[in-house]
Amino acid sequence: MVYLDNGATSFPKPQCVCDAVAEAMETCANPGRGSHEAARAGAEVLYNCREAAGQLFRCLPEQVVFTMNCTQGLNMALRTLVNSGTKVVISGFEHNAVTRTLYGLRAKVLVAGRNLFDQEDTLRSFYRALQQGARVAVFTHVSNVFGYILPIEEMAKACIRRGIPFVIDAAQSAGALPVDFRTLGADFIAMPGHKGLLGPMGTGILLCKRLPLPWIMGGTGSESARQKMPDFLPDRAEAGTMNVPGIAGLGAGIRYLLEKTPAAIAMQEQKMAAKAAWMLKDLGMEVFSGPHQLGTVSFRCGMDCETAAQILAEEDIAVRAGLHCAPLAHKSAGTLDSGTVRISFGHDASEEQLQELKRAVQTRLPPWG
Repeated sequence: MVYLDNGATSFPKPQCVCDAVAEAMETCANPGRGSHEAARAGAEVLYNCREAAGQLFRCLPEQVVFTMNCTQGLNMALRTLVNSGTKVVISGFEHNAVTRTLYGLRAKVLVAGRNLFDQEDTLRSFYRALQQGARVAVFTHVSNVFGYILPIEEMAKACIRRGIPFVIDAAQSAGALPVDFRTLGADFIAMPGHKGLLGPMGTGILLCKRLPLPWIMGGTGSESARQKMPDFLPDRAEAGTMNVPGIAGLGAGIRYLLEKTPAAIAMQEQKMAAKAAWMLKDLGMEVFSGPHQLGTVSFRCGMDCETAAQILAEEDIAVRAGLHCAPLAHKSAGTLDSGTVRISFGHDASEEQLQELKRAVQTRLPPWG
């Protein structure tokens, strides 16, 4: 199978990730719940992963909170900062993990920047929303639909100048683009473990500058006599038994990235995405591409996008079609009625994948219009 659906989850995982999961299953018990060897092995797995994440994202190990996925991290962050009526500015390319949460919290949402691949438009609109009284900002680093890289460094600086707390959704950037927690100064940065960090599904990370509201409450293995949750990280945000095998795999994925370097992976992803965009245009497809784009390209052809994805699946090409849990991004791009076919390269992006995609598109999909 030619796998071009890394925007959903990275696949296949490096062998070191699979090995780490298996080893943890065989050697680790519940960390923090005993002083025996198996419990200590579990605790070591957690700390080693926190250390690796701290190295990759330039943060302290204790600022690394483990979550089930990026969605849980975003919920935890937003519930900490947003109340009913809070005016929140978001970009025009946010995922439902942000928009549905804000809707549920009854926030007043300002949408800033609707032009694809136009960082100047994004910044102008974002600055305007801040001037209109936004009290919290939430923005994705990279659009999961179009691969558009938002100017988060400048957006972060604007928030800091105005004393506005902000959250970054690094679901599509962690493991490829620089995510420097210390420099960005975000209150929270959420990311999944199973995408660019190459870990198993069911893992994620929330980087915390401040104490979050607990997602759930319960045992932490610390301060057990108190009925309030601990007031220190990471214990405050990690009630219950951690996914030790998953975190073992996540740690292995992060160490793999540190060795290969995210910059090298991003360079290859971007190279293949740019070539794919040109190839699809040559074949008559409507392609959404431009500057400031990572490893994801969306396109439309002369048939329903879901049908096109099914045809590609028959050719053993794995892509995703539809609205990609991001209707706001599609509304910004004018594709809400149709959706798109999305191809997203990963750490193993190659010319061979591109050529197989070309063969399948050329022989099976009609051109746009």
